[in-house]
Amino acid sequence: MMQPRVLSLSLLACTLALTACDRTHTPASQTGAPAAPSSTAAAKPAVTADDNLNAVLWMQASAEYPAATTTVYRAAADKLGTALKEKHWDALVPDERGNPATGLPPAVVMDVDETVLDNSPYQARLVRDGKEYDEVTWDAWVAEKKAKAVPGVVEFAKAAAAKGVTILYLSNRAVHLKDATIANLKAVGMPVKDDSVFLGLGTVVPDCEQNGSEKNCRRRLAGQQYRVLMQFGDQLGDFVQITANTREGRAQLLDKYGDWFGERWFMLPNPTYGSWEPAVFNNDWAQPREARREAKRAALNVAP
Repeated sequence: MMQPRVLSLSLLACTLALTACDRTHTPASQTGAPAAPSSTAAAKPAVTADDNLNAVLWMQASAEYPAATTTVYRAAADKLGTALKEKHWDALVPDERGNPATGLPPAVVMDVDETVLDNSPYQARLVRDGKEYDEVTWDAWVAEKKAKAVPGVVEFAKAAAAKGVTILYLSNRAVHLKDATIANLKAVGMPVKDDSVFLGLGTVVPDCEQNGSEKNCRRRLAGQQYRVLMQFGDQLGDFVQITANTREGRAQLLDKYGDWFGERWFMLPNPTYGSWEPAVFNNDWAQPREARREAKRAALNVAP
């Protein structure tokens, strides 16, 4: 009958011993062993908000984006036959034509980025890393030659080439990126007649002074050699020179040439970047990111 008592005394001794050990125990974090994660340490760091998140995600994940771009290119294909037949059809504004187009071989002028090639993976990298565009990361992306075709463009371009229309790539990619760009264009199935069809930033045009990244001189060069049936782009400056990059100046250009869209000019959707953005903060990229963001917020038309 003593066994239960002995067992009880033994359990009591063990309990007292464990209690003593616990009170004198050195924390694991001080012995080199991994400490139990606290609620603070286990919490993930806050993700910084990025203005471009929804825009990039829309291009990559929505059904609406490919539907929109395919609509644009199919509409252009429907106009191509008419443009070829009409001898005086020309997609260059009179100030940039410079010479008669009659008798010249037909061509269409296409911007490259977000018009032919989809660079949303590069934009996604910037969102992920909390960074903004810079030439180093951009050149590295171009060198990868991994951009996919914008939905609808390859079918249109092949149909145009089959009708004897040359595709001209008038891009603000710098001329030193020509080889990588042409390789990427060919990889996605775009017709490339020869190296001369790439008119990148830095292309020398005699007797024409280029203002920054404006494309007017290169459009004139295209017009000297071809009858330009159509132009394709994702920014207003892909079609006509922007002399005042303000909201008012851009609205005036749209009002002046509004009838050209859907006939000779075809605009692709691009919510991720463009000259429309600096137009709302006085084209001053030297401002801190938050200051630019505040200017964009102030430009919103807010419902009362």
